Amino acid sequence: MTDILVYITSGLGAVFVLLAAIGTLRMPDQYLRISVNTKAATLGVGLLLTAAALFFLETSVTTRVIAVIIFIFITAPVGAHLIGRTSYFIGNALWGKSVTDDLKDKYNKITHELKGHEEKKENEDETKSKS
Repeated sequence: MTDILVYITSGLGAVFVLLAAIGTLRMPDQYLRISVNTKAATLGVGLLLTAAALFFLETSVTTRVIAVIIFIFITAPVGAHLIGRTSYFIGNALWGKSVTDDLKDKYNKITHELKGHEEKKENEDETKSKS
């Protein structure tokens, strides 16, 4: 029975890693590539590690696998966010068919400050009252 679970989880993990690799090649800009890699590769690696834990069925291996999965699930989105944010700040262009740019007019390239939605409204109100 555990052999079947190992086959299923390792097969699904390999499929998700393959989809992440294909998505990296097929996506048109860096931001979409980051999204594909973060989601599909993280899930794929998690499933492959789960298959390893099921295969060995030892407490020491299982605890290490759980620790690595938790580490990957925490660090992968944070790393992807930092890469995407840095890419935006240095000026990597969005894909031509992108519908929205949520950071447009919120980032000051001179001071490197990112303003929230409320701060943007306050700044607009201040400029309207001055003119």
